[in-house]
Amino acid sequence: MRPPRAERHADAATLRRSFVTPEGVDLRLQLGSAGTRAAAFLIDAGAIVLVLVTATLVTFSLFFSVHAPALAIVWMIGFFVLRNGWFTLFEMGGRGATPGKRILGLRVVARDGARLSGGAVIARNAMREIELFLPLTFLGQQAAEGTADTFVTLFALGWSGIFLLFPLFNRDRLRVGDLLAGTCVVRTVGVALGSELAIPSAHPRRVFSDAALNLYGEYELQTLEEVLRSGKPDAIATVAATIRRKAGLPDDGDDAGFLGDYYAALCVRLERGLLVGRRRADKFATGR
Repeated sequence: MRPPRAERHADAATLRRSFVTPEGVDLRLQLGSAGTRAAAFLIDAGAIVLVLVTATLVTFSLFFSVHAPALAIVWMIGFFVLRNGWFTLFEMGGRGATPGKRILGLRVVARDGARLSGGAVIARNAMREIELFLPLTFLGQQAAEGTADTFVTLFALGWSGIFLLFPLFNRDRLRVGDLLAGTCVVRTVGVALGSELAIPSAHPRRVFSDAALNLYGEYELQTLEEVLRSGKPDAIATVAATIRRKAGLPDDGDDAGFLGDYYAALCVRLERGLLVGRRRADKFATGR
């Protein structure tokens, strides 16, 4: 049974937080709920297990003559690299999200509104080893050797359980890794084509130079999308003025139309870049 609409809206309101963009715009983003984040993790974990099982079968079939302990060591190293690389590399991408997060409409952002840094992504995911994988791996090894007594089992499960339940006991639904890295997980706006968010304008569709479009990349595209969807005149005017100033463009008095056209042109440029194998993750990346 679904909760009443008023109750759902109240729950969403309690998860809304202020994120100030580099342009000084205050975006009210909604934090991802603990349940949604857990579901995203399970999707990623399932995908990791699928890749691991496939790689294990292929490896053991090709190197079946290799000494078993050596293969076991290689397997453990491979599993470590796979699980850490999966979360870290995907979250370092322009979307700031693993496949599981993307499916459920989540992404990782910096809590101070700045650009999400690689160091923050590494820190939040390194903590997952301490929170979950190390105690469970230790328990699995002890169980395989027949030395996992009741104390070891309860300690390992209790350790992981405390960290897994931690987001339920703080208002921002943060993992310990998020606290240390200065990050959080927010809900994303549904993916849309540039034309869908282009706001009707009294002016003909504007054309922007490569230099103007180089000001923003895929990371900033998400900010533009959130600003446009918010529909707040002050936020739209602030971002439009910032882009005009950086690009040296005149002010025609139509902030919403200008920003909608810029967003649509930037979408087309980034899509074209993907077709030929180029992706600008953000405004700091080169356009090679």
